[in-house]
Amino acid sequence: MTTRALPPITTLTEAQQRGWACVWCQAGLGISLGVDLGEQRVRPADGAAYSWFPRQCPDTAACEQREAT
Repeated sequence: MTTRALPPITTLTEAQQRGWACVWCQAGLGISLGVDLGEQRVRPADGAAYSWFPRQCPDTAACEQREAT
């Protein structure tokens, strides 16, 4: 599990929000790949609450390299 605070959901793509792409580096994550960061709930000021499902790359070193570029 990550110890970093998750980025604001408003800065993420739909793929990142749905766990299809890494929440940090945006690399695509196939089925059964990536580390599940757990269901997250958000309650926007002007709408209904909803869940999002972030995942991160299993190789954190490679992820950090991609994120830096």
